[in-house]
Amino acid sequence: MTLSEQDLVYDWNLMAEDFVRPSQAIEFDDETLRDGLQSPSVTDPPIQRKIEILHLMDALGIQSADIGLPGAGPRAVADVERLAREIVSAGLSIRPNCAARTLRQDVDPIADISDAVGIAIEACTFIGSSPIRQYVEGWDLDRICRLAEESVRYAVGRGLPVMMVTEDTTRARPESLERIYTVAIEAGARRICLADTVGHATPDGVRNLVRFARALVARTGEDVKLDWHGHRDRGLGLPNALTAIVNGADRIHGTGLGVGERVGNTEMDLLLVNLKLLGWIDNDLTRLGEYCATIAEATGVPLPVNYPVVGRDAFRTGTGVHAAALIKAREKGDAWLADRIYCGVPASMVGREQEIEVGHMSGASNVIWWLRTNGYDATEERVQRIFGHAKKSDRTLTRREIEELI
Repeated sequence: MTLSEQDLVYDWNLMAEDFVRPSQAIEFDDETLRDGLQSPSVTDPPIQRKIEILHLMDALGIQSADIGLPGAGPRAVADVERLAREIVSAGLSIRPNCAARTLRQDVDPIADISDAVGIAIEACTFIGSSPIRQYVEGWDLDRICRLAEESVRYAVGRGLPVMMVTEDTTRARPESLERIYTVAIEAGARRICLADTVGHATPDGVRNLVRFARALVARTGEDVKLDWHGHRDRGLGLPNALTAIVNGADRIHGTGLGVGERVGNTEMDLLLVNLKLLGWIDNDLTRLGEYCATIAEATGVPLPVNYPVVGRDAFRTGTGVHAAALIKAREKGDAWLADRIYCGVPASMVGREQEIEVGHMSGASNVIWWLRTNGYDATEERVQRIFGHAKKSDRTLTRREIEELI
């Protein structure tokens, strides 16, 4: 008798009344090459590495990427132009956007590059919106609305699609947001972005804010998309992003490995994995490990061994009970079963395999499996020699150590 996934796994994740499949198409905006590089610990990669990362974003089915803030200076201009040209010359599907303060001198280089390369570059004009930011900067709401309107109108006049970004949205008053977004939409913005700039929001706050923004957009009568940009200062980047989607956000921002200012942004890689497991997207994620490893190497950010899905230990086990169950599952001849018995994420979904190691918490079955899968005869004498050595060790044995024992 063949059993299905539904027969063997009861999914409580699908039982929440307010956690239903979203009706809108879910899009992604990868901020690794701009927002991600604001981390004080990263190295700004050379352009060839940025191009490599851009291709991997495209391979994962990510719809858009922030390729820089050209208003920052000549190097930023050069990198943005090179990345935009790569999208055109390589025929990539991913669409570029650029950050810009609500100033003409930030909009102009985006428009100039767009004209030179021959591709539309979305201008993401941003300005602070919360009372605390207004107080520190010495701004008032009238000035913020004037800058927002003027920059959006100017960018549209230069032929650019525009997203209006309110920094620190999650700590801003609703009446302020309504005024800023309304003037931006009237000036031609066709996206608005809710930014949890300091990672303040909880899922309840996200739900309230996204619903508020959707109602605001509906009142304008315009076809305006809604973006969510989250940070993870409270460790809530991923659940907040899922909540934003459920409540109607069209596009979610994230970065590879969650790199970004302070403790970083929503993890793009984990967002993709969770949405695929929920059945809300069907992206090919087999190159996800390459995407994360490349970002880690290019930016100098270490990839922790226990990082979910792409870390070294994500699909390894050295525990006797776990390994025994995995071996039994494999002996049933069902690859899916072996990929799920002790794992909530199928390794095959991201181009990896389950691994059984030998260490101080292993059973003899670990040793037998290791020997057989690595092309060695699992003789009794050999198994006992390795097993005895492992039990005296305080860690997982390396391949070299096991082969020396063989």
